Amino acid sequence: MEKIYTSSELLTAVQKNQSSVLEIQNSMSFDNSIILPTGMKLVGAAGSTIFLSFINSDGFGLTGNNTLSNITIQTDPTHRAVFIQTVQEDLGEIRLENLTVTGQIQLITRENTLKTKLTAKNIDIVASDTRKFPEQPHKYGANVYQGAFTIYNYNSNPDSQIEANLEDISVGRAGAPVIGSGIFIAGFNEEGGRVLVNKLTTKAVYTNGMIPQGQPNLITGAIFVLTGAKAKQIISKENVVSYGTNDMVLDVWGEVSDWILEGPVFSYGPNGIGFVNFGIVHTFKAKSKIETFGLGARGFNQYDGTIKEATFHSITTHGNGSIGIQISKPVGDITIENNVETNGALGKTLVKGVLINLAADGISVKEGGKVKQLHVKNSIVTNGDDVNSYHVDGGIVERFSVGDKVIANGNNSTPVTIENNGYSSTKDVQIEQKQ
Repeated sequence: MEKIYTSSELLTAVQKNQSSVLEIQNSMSFDNSIILPTGMKLVGAAGSTIFLSFINSDGFGLTGNNTLSNITIQTDPTHRAVFIQTVQEDLGEIRLENLTVTGQIQLITRENTLKTKLTAKNIDIVASDTRKFPEQPHKYGANVYQGAFTIYNYNSNPDSQIEANLEDISVGRAGAPVIGSGIFIAGFNEEGGRVLVNKLTTKAVYTNGMIPQGQPNLITGAIFVLTGAKAKQIISKENVVSYGTNDMVLDVWGEVSDWILEGPVFSYGPNGIGFVNFGIVHTFKAKSKIETFGLGARGFNQYDGTIKEATFHSITTHGNGSIGIQISKPVGDITIENNVETNGALGKTLVKGVLINLAADGISVKEGGKVKQLHVKNSIVTNGDDVNSYHVDGGIVERFSVGDKVIANGNNSTPVTIENNGYSSTKDVQIEQKQ
């Protein structure tokens, strides 16, 4: 291990282009980004605060088998603090441990790279703005901004794979979110390069896409598993929060085997959604509430793909057009441990890249939607005019039960509406209608 005391010593060691372990003893600043040779590892001295600043540039470029550990890296938030700068076939293992970062961590593999293993542990991204980066997935009528923490296999070769183990990733601060998406994991497409996440655990995540209101074809996600990515397990330990227009909190276009939410989910912007699924989710369990505040900001939407089993603590929305639960595809068992409650009437909301008018129904099952079992242990409650608390509009609910009541508080609002050849068993369901 070589001890490094000055910036010139670090630059000299890098220029030697040798695989080595460098222990950084002091804080330093640099005018330009630093590309680490393959195999080089940078470790902050134990017990020290090592602050590495990049004044006018990106930060560290990685070329394979690199480690960054026990350091603070600061760039301008619009720059990349850590990025991959190589197209070699096998990048070996890249390890990021105990990092505090200002700027983006952008781990994108490109043409020719077939094999990469990523390990990230205890990563805290304080601030980032990713709106300028051009690699934006497009599907369902919308582009997606990259995240403060981005893993993206941009190689179209189906033999290309990134394997990742990610532990305790935190993004942004309450009231001071990162700009763009938060945690962004994407493969090239359904047939191209893949990403396999064995495990992802997150601490608090706070995001704001800074998307203009009324812009229908840009979105972000606080935690976003995109096309070509599969996560075996996700555990969200703390708050996951989005603040801006079209900011999804949890979004899946790819596949998630098991997702556990230990902390609450909040959305504060127009057209935000607490949890939206276009992919395949096997099991999902929210131990705390999902709550949205904003026009068209829904609780849970199943627009494509399927979810096999989902359990929600509770879902509450505030705003016109803010549906509690909307299902448009076949799903398995859906359980709400407490209430589904909406507070709003008719309003514009974003659906697949288009703004349309929707009523703030409590639960809506559309044509094409089919639910094996839907169980609300307490009540479904709507507080708004001209809405339906439980609305089966051409869809099918094979088994439906409510522990307490279906309640409609509002003028011309209806507790239960089944129409357009929809079907639901509603035997023994208690309803309450208040005008």
